[in-house]
Amino acid sequence: MWIPTEHEKYGVVLVSFRGTIQHGLPLEIGDTVQILEKCEGWYRGFILKNPNVKGIFPSSYIHLKNAVVKNKGQFETVIPVEDSVITEMTSTLRDWGAMWKQLYVKNEGDLFHRLWHVMNEILDLRRQVLVGHLTHDRMRDVKQHITARLDWGNEQLGLDLVPRREFSMVDPDEISVTELYRLMEHRHRKKEAAAPASTHHLFVHVKSLMSANLGEELEVFFHIYDGRENRPLSERFFVRLNKSGLPKWPEKSERQCTLFVDLGSSDLRKDVYIVVHIIRIGRMGAGEKKNTCSVQYRRPFGCAVVSIADLLTADSKDDHLLKVYACNTESEWYQIHENIVKKANSRYNLSGSNTGLAVALQLLHGDIEQLRREYMGLFTRGVCITKKLGFSDIIMPGEMRNDLYVTLERGEFEKGGKSVARNVEITVYVLDVDGQVLKSYMAAGSGEPGGDDYHSLVLYHNNSPRWAEQIKLPIPVDMFRGSHVRFEFRHCSTKDKGEKKLFGYSFVPLMQEDGRTLPDGTHELIIHKCEENTSFADCLRYLKQPFSKANLPSNNQTLKATKESFWITSFLCSTKLTQNGDMLDLLKWRAHPERINDSLSKLKEIDGSEIVKFLQDTLDTLFGILDESSQRYGLKVFDSLVHIINLLQDSKFQHFKPVMDTYIESHFAGALSYRDLIKVLKWYMDRIVDAEHQDHIQQVLKASEYIFKYIIQSRRLFSLATGGQNEEEFRVCIHELFMSIRFFLSQENNGTSPVAQTQAVFLRMFPTTYNELLKIFTVREVAGFVRETLASLPSVVQADSPLDAVKLQCIAKTVESQLYVNPESRCILLPVVLQVLQIHLQEQRDLVMCARILTSMLSLIRKEENGTVDPTVSEEVELIVESLLGVLLRTILEISNRPQPAGPTMRLQFQDVTGEFVACLLVLLRQMSDKHYQKLLQAFSNKDDLRDFLLHIFTVFRILIRPEMFPKDWTVMRLVTNNVIITTVLYLSDALRKNFLNDKFDYKVWDSYFYLSVIFINQPCLQLESFSPSKRKKILEKYGDMRVMMGCEIFSMWQNLGEHKLNFIPAMIGPFLEVTLVPQPDLRNVMIPIFHDMMDWEQRRSGNFKQVEAKLIDKLDSLMSEGKGDETYRELFNSILLKKIERETWRESGISLIATVTRLMERLLDYRDCMKLQEVDGKKIGCTVSLLNFYKTELNKEEMYIRYIHKLYDLHLKAQNYTEASYTLLLYDELLEWSDRPLREFLNYPMQSEWQRKEFLHLTIIQNFDRGKCWENGIILCRELADQYESYYDYRNLSKMRMMEASLYDKIMDQQRLEPEFFRVGFYGKKFPFFLRNKEFVCRGHDYERLEAFQQRMLNEFPHAIAMQHVNQPDQTIYQADAQYLQIYAVTPIPESQDVLQRDGVPDNIKSFYKFNHIWRFRYDRPFHKGTKDKENEFKSLWVERTTLTLVQSLPGISRWFEVEKRELVEVSPLENAIEVIENKNLQLRTLITQCQSRQMQNINPLTMCLNGVIDAAVNGGLARYQEAFFVKDYIMNHPEDGDKIGRLRELMFEQAHILEYGLAVHEKYVPQDMRPLHKKLVDQFHLMKSSLGIQEFPAYVRASPVHFTNGSPRTCRNSVQSIISPDGGRGVARRSCGSYPAVNRYSSSSLSSQASNEVSNITGQSESSDEVFNMQPSPSTSSLSSNHSASPNVTSSAPSSARGSPQMAEKHKHSRENTCLSPRDRPVSAIFPNPLDPAQRAPPNQIGDTTLPRSDPNLSAPDKVRPTPSSWSLDSVKEGSASFSDSVGRLVCPPVPPRPPYSGSSAKNMRSQSPGPTSRSPQKTAVPPFTPSPTECQSASLVSNSPALSGSYSSGISSLSRCSVSEASGTELPIGDHTPHPLPPPTTLPNSVSSSSDEPIRRENKTPPPYSVYERNNPRRPVPLPHSLSIPPQTDPPALPPKPHQLRTGSMKLDGTADPRVPRPRPLPRKVSQL
Repeated sequence: MWIPTEHEKYGVVLVSFRGTIQHGLPLEIGDTVQILEKCEGWYRGFILKNPNVKGIFPSSYIHLKNAVVKNKGQFETVIPVEDSVITEMTSTLRDWGAMWKQLYVKNEGDLFHRLWHVMNEILDLRRQVLVGHLTHDRMRDVKQHITARLDWGNEQLGLDLVPRREFSMVDPDEISVTELYRLMEHRHRKKEAAAPASTHHLFVHVKSLMSANLGEELEVFFHIYDGRENRPLSERFFVRLNKSGLPKWPEKSERQCTLFVDLGSSDLRKDVYIVVHIIRIGRMGAGEKKNTCSVQYRRPFGCAVVSIADLLTADSKDDHLLKVYACNTESEWYQIHENIVKKANSRYNLSGSNTGLAVALQLLHGDIEQLRREYMGLFTRGVCITKKLGFSDIIMPGEMRNDLYVTLERGEFEKGGKSVARNVEITVYVLDVDGQVLKSYMAAGSGEPGGDDYHSLVLYHNNSPRWAEQIKLPIPVDMFRGSHVRFEFRHCSTKDKGEKKLFGYSFVPLMQEDGRTLPDGTHELIIHKCEENTSFADCLRYLKQPFSKANLPSNNQTLKATKESFWITSFLCSTKLTQNGDMLDLLKWRAHPERINDSLSKLKEIDGSEIVKFLQDTLDTLFGILDESSQRYGLKVFDSLVHIINLLQDSKFQHFKPVMDTYIESHFAGALSYRDLIKVLKWYMDRIVDAEHQDHIQQVLKASEYIFKYIIQSRRLFSLATGGQNEEEFRVCIHELFMSIRFFLSQENNGTSPVAQTQAVFLRMFPTTYNELLKIFTVREVAGFVRETLASLPSVVQADSPLDAVKLQCIAKTVESQLYVNPESRCILLPVVLQVLQIHLQEQRDLVMCARILTSMLSLIRKEENGTVDPTVSEEVELIVESLLGVLLRTILEISNRPQPAGPTMRLQFQDVTGEFVACLLVLLRQMSDKHYQKLLQAFSNKDDLRDFLLHIFTVFRILIRPEMFPKDWTVMRLVTNNVIITTVLYLSDALRKNFLNDKFDYKVWDSYFYLSVIFINQPCLQLESFSPSKRKKILEKYGDMRVMMGCEIFSMWQNLGEHKLNFIPAMIGPFLEVTLVPQPDLRNVMIPIFHDMMDWEQRRSGNFKQVEAKLIDKLDSLMSEGKGDETYRELFNSILLKKIERETWRESGISLIATVTRLMERLLDYRDCMKLQEVDGKKIGCTVSLLNFYKTELNKEEMYIRYIHKLYDLHLKAQNYTEASYTLLLYDELLEWSDRPLREFLNYPMQSEWQRKEFLHLTIIQNFDRGKCWENGIILCRELADQYESYYDYRNLSKMRMMEASLYDKIMDQQRLEPEFFRVGFYGKKFPFFLRNKEFVCRGHDYERLEAFQQRMLNEFPHAIAMQHVNQPDQTIYQADAQYLQIYAVTPIPESQDVLQRDGVPDNIKSFYKFNHIWRFRYDRPFHKGTKDKENEFKSLWVERTTLTLVQSLPGISRWFEVEKRELVEVSPLENAIEVIENKNLQLRTLITQCQSRQMQNINPLTMCLNGVIDAAVNGGLARYQEAFFVKDYIMNHPEDGDKIGRLRELMFEQAHILEYGLAVHEKYVPQDMRPLHKKLVDQFHLMKSSLGIQEFPAYVRASPVHFTNGSPRTCRNSVQSIISPDGGRGVARRSCGSYPAVNRYSSSSLSSQASNEVSNITGQSESSDEVFNMQPSPSTSSLSSNHSASPNVTSSAPSSARGSPQMAEKHKHSRENTCLSPRDRPVSAIFPNPLDPAQRAPPNQIGDTTLPRSDPNLSAPDKVRPTPSSWSLDSVKEGSASFSDSVGRLVCPPVPPRPPYSGSSAKNMRSQSPGPTSRSPQKTAVPPFTPSPTECQSASLVSNSPALSGSYSSGISSLSRCSVSEASGTELPIGDHTPHPLPPPTTLPNSVSSSSDEPIRRENKTPPPYSVYERNNPRRPVPLPHSLSIPPQTDPPALPPKPHQLRTGSMKLDGTADPRVPRPRPLPRKVSQL
């Protein structure tokens, strides 16, 4: 049986548990678990990091830990009982662990590794703490280290700042908010910038000396040198180096490392240097031989200098190589470092380019104890301390030091009978009173132990040597008296023996007889002569002699006159010895009583360091004198005491205050002193008002703290001694003293008067006396003193008076004192404090100090642990609320609205004061109870005051919620703030309901309330979803979800409003919408119903809810683009509101609104998701299109529509979809007119007129059309813009525009355009975004993009999608599947502009535009067998299912893809299919023959292969299969309705034979010699084919039908692309050329015209090696082939694969550029997923030709392909409003390529093109009047005439008409001349493509001009006559030409500057773009 656990609540997993049993909970080692129940060795519980999953686990796997249980029961919380630092460490490391992995994922390697090291370090420290073997101090250090690391990691990872006290986390509920703020601020400041350390230390580690000429031992001396004052700042550090230049004792690090301690901040400047002197130990001369002398001398070697300032910028880890300089002359040695600093180069030189001293130098900052903790290894390893000369900036009590520094300065010596100067060496000894040498007290420097003597440098041959060597004598104090220093002088001989001969000595005693030490300074010592063997055993003999020339008696002239002298400088640094005689006189006052007065007077002149040395002795002296003769010396002693007390205020001596405190507590014995001290103090107080000079009195008042200490201590000693006698007398004295104080404080003076300054001094010191008074007086008495003293100050003080600020400081110190902590005294002092604060806050003065006082006051107020409040505390809160709450709110408002000061310091202070006032407000509100709120609200006398208060507090709360209120990582503080705010709001909402509803309704207050509530819910620190699970859990446990609480309160208040709700519609829709978008389900459920309420009230008021709708839509866009809202919200919004409106009368319109908003959300969510992607892909573009059209069609939001137009435009530009970008921008352009209406600044457009903006848009669109190679559309806009310039007579711009237009025409003719592929894409399944889901689209592919590449791109963009392997429509299971399915296959465009495409003579460059632009319909063919399949002849049952897709918009458009609006399905019978196949093949043959004739082919291989394919297939039964299938009696009998079609098929078969015959004739002419055998074979096979078809002679109708291979120049395919064939069983994957064009099925009246289809597979079974490759479109120059042809039926060959394959295919593809022109347009079924292409089947890119210019050599290389323009696919799903859209944008359907019409306003049907007259460039001579053709003539424009006159070049402008042009310069009609019957070369200036622009029918002679090509036309050569069988019968009237295509855009884009009045200008949107 499971039993709830009592004590076993918390444990750690020791062993992993898989949890494979029923209800088992899987556990990992280290998991912490909370245990709920137990049962026979099993526990039931959950892992703390995942509390939702509960289960069972073995109890033996768990290590139990002590824990405290809070909220016992169902929602209990378990807190482990362990060190809070450990707890924090554990939870923090868990949080870091997850984030640490993310750092790796985000590739933030640096932080990843640093954090890893820190985490390991923390874990190591955690182990140390858990083991528990650390000492108390070490534990403290470890915890400090841990918390520092935790804070660092939190800061780096952007986590919250943790408030701590003594390393432990603080619970914000257990401390005051002001205290919490202080802790947070302290930690924040600490994090921001550490306070600069006042003490610095220099670490030096000597590594080695690198030099080439070593070989002797060296001594290296370091010291710090002040270059400004030319004196050393420190003693010397001494290191010995061996002969190799390395430390002599490498194992002793303390001899190589030192710390120069106690450098002040003033010492870290540029002119303070580290100076290194290097001395060698060895022979006198550096180059002497070894055996010359065995005596060692100390000789100069070199010097190095480095500035300390350089170390501040250098990396602390760097080693420094110091340059070593040698001295040029030894006499300059003493100042070599000065010369190096001054750069006096003549005095020194570099001792060697490779000589350098390697040292590590590092500046350390902070207290020496702090360094010991931080650099523990440094001190444990060993480092010697090198002290400063003299005391540091701060002298610490207890510091023991007694160092005498002696510097050997210089000497003056006589030659002593020598011819050369001496080599003098000094030996120094220190001797005690008995004449014994003191051992080990002679130190050359720190680093080396002291010696018994010291040997100076030897300067070679110098009688006036300057050594400047400093030695240190650390002699104990007790040995100082009687000791002396002796200097012995020796001459060092350089002879063989190297003797050192004594010739004199000097000495100096260390202490004078009166007890004073040797004074600091330079001393000139007498050199006493002596013999070489003089003994100094008896020192008393020479000590009687004078030692210094300064001390010689005047009668001793002998010694004075001597020239020999020796100078030393001494400096004493001692805490025990003094050189001051006045100090000694004072201390020995009893010996000389007569000097007391004098000594007391001189005390002020004694240096402070001397006084503090003997502080206790001095104080004893003073009180001793006072006790003995108080009457006589009382005032003087008091003044001396004041002087000493004030001396301790100095920063240098402030650390001696504890020494004085200790003296007062422990050593002071003046039990009677209090009387005299009180008396003198009162005497001074009484004299303040009348005294002229206040300086001394102010000094007395500054010392009042310690004077009171002495008074109180003295009185206590007296009471102890006497049993409390004279108590009343003492009290009376104190009262009288305070009366004197109050009297002088009450004096009113101006702020600058001396008395006012004295008052200020007293007020500053007054709070320091409280604690002393409390030792004798009761709390209430002292509080009375303070209250009366403060009350005695003048009540009216000038605003700028310094006294006012000092008074505030005094109050601040009072509030912070122990006196105020006591509740008894607080009730006395609080009214005084509140009164002063209220005045200052009202006047906004001294806010920093006011904040400090308030903080201190309120930090004392706190609730008890059980939540009860002490009655006295409650009264205090009431008092503070009454006095300060209103003024505090006003102050916060004032401060927040002020502009922030500029300086960083001021800004910091400003921020601090705001934060402190806020903390005070929060603590006050947190302490307020129901009673306080009731009293507060009742206190308002009228509604206006209450209203103002509510407005103030709501505004302040809004300020508190601002993100900038607290630093980013202060989440703890923000949560406390929010908790206080919501509690207060709950109290105040009652007041709002009671006082401001119904007839007393106040909109402003309610609006402020709602606004506050909304921003409260939306603030970032309450969005728990963004936090880690542990942080979220903590917040929910502590505060709950405050958003839900506030949401419920909003709903409650809204329900109370009643009819006043209308005041907030629509204003509050946006804010409430923002609240509902917060991802909190409970909050959404509460708030969404408010929208129903709003709709209801709006419906009542105005009968609709358009306002609600408009506001909802406006706000949704901005809010969702910010990342708010999700799919769940959309569903919730929809379901809740639909449920709410079920019973409403306005249900229908409500449902409509909800549906609209829901659909908008769908699109906005999709848009937001797409925009998160990095690269621009189709989803982004499609989504934007969807949203743009939604705003236009459904919502009619013009501004949003325009914004999204520009977003879409930017996306297209980024993806380089320039054509689509142009169409997109055109949407905005269409909304504007050519008017001067001013437009406001909008998006990136400046303020300008509508005309200027439209001009700018036109130019931008033209530029993009140009970049997208859509030049025809650009021409229209150029014309429109040119008309505008012309109307304004802006000829400059007009000229530019005409040139631009001309350049676009050139580009059409000269540049290559790639033909795009089109693909149908179906998106099925619920996982697709809404704008794609279960819809099908047609997409325009990128350049060179084929099906496989497109499919792969789609799968990359939808990585989870499944590609469907069939083309059938999917069923409902696919539609409803919870997945993504893609169905992709290629489709064929069906162009709309048939008229241009059917014209002969229009170059392919022009036609290619119309083939692939403005396409609405696309086709896809799928072959299938109907009925029984005939295995012998499958063509009998081979049907084709033809699907036609109609789009909502034409391609290209504003997107690369558009949704399919309509599907049409038709079935093509086998017979019709056969007709199409043969038509296509005939068309292909014609094209190839024409190209061959016109020399467009570089070789004849394509024609050869095509002929071979057709003839070979026909011979092998290709056409025979059709005969078997359709020409048999059974078929004719069963299908009588197909009679005409059978006849048509027969005609086509005969026509094919006819074409083949002509093709063979042409082939014979051009076939190369090596292919003659193949040609012969083809001819033989052709005869077999004819006989198999039963053809002996061609029928009349065939003979009468010409093949129409023109004399004129055909317009050939110039920008064709490769044709690539799939090797897979006859299924061709064709690449389309510009010349290939699928069009609508249309039959011409000619017997040879056909409905041509790009059939990939030849159904007749002929070899695909020839068929599929050369399944070509006709040349537009062939009149009889110019009929429009449809796309291929995509029928798969049913012939066996062996029949279809051709082994010669790859070989045949190798050759010509013609391969690139071959472009079967359609795909078979297999084209959906084609096989990879054989590289051999691809033509090389450089085979693409450009035949614009005539070529003399057909084999000239053609220019390379134009690079493809990368772009992206896009889509659109607009169904609504497509008509208006197509009207506005689709006016580009037929852009004009031919020249402008000569006149406007005529319909397309009646348009006539005018040919120029004789004066123009036309070769025609005779004019004929124009005539208007009949409608039949117009319609027959595409029909082929049999007239011989047309057998020339019908397509190229009807023979010689192609050489005419239309004059664009004039708009008048020009007469048309007859064309000449023979070819004439055209003018060279005329492009050979303009000819097609003439529409006027021309009468021709019944004579056929000889055929010629472009080349032949310009270079006349012998024409090739047509065979007799292909002669063309005559025809009387030529057909009319089709109308001009650009006429279709009249009304939108003006072509001639005038609009057609009959065609109204459509506007896609209502005109309300007034300012956009």
